[in-house]
Amino acid sequence: MSDEPERWTQATVHPDMWADPDDDPRDSGGPGPEGERATLLDFLAHYRATLRMKCEGLDAEQLARRSVPPSSMSLLGLVRHLAEVERDWHNWIRAGDPLPKLYGVRDADFDGAVGEPGAVEAAFADLAR
Repeated sequence: MSDEPERWTQATVHPDMWADPDDDPRDSGGPGPEGERATLLDFLAHYRATLRMKCEGLDAEQLARRSVPPSSMSLLGLVRHLAEVERDWHNWIRAGDPLPKLYGVRDADFDGAVGEPGAVEAAFADLAR
């Protein structure tokens, strides 16, 4: 039983957080990463996890819904954009031939984010690579 008034929610107890700190899967509770590469990989993992958490429980149509017309921004577009940005960075820092763009032309990561389950699965698979 809690001493907090029943009307209080996690949003009022932790107004600057959208996840209960005790249940946040991004917090390993262990020591922070050591070194530049480990820190970079840790930040990337946290950003990916945060975006996945924001998308949890939404169907394909909700993920593809545009934020405010005429903007093409949507959560699904952000997933696709993050995958494309990570691929671009990978191409810039590694030797050899660059990998092809995931979504083709400029802004296709947002414009091509359609509310179909296959598009959602493909976007999250691209991000996981």
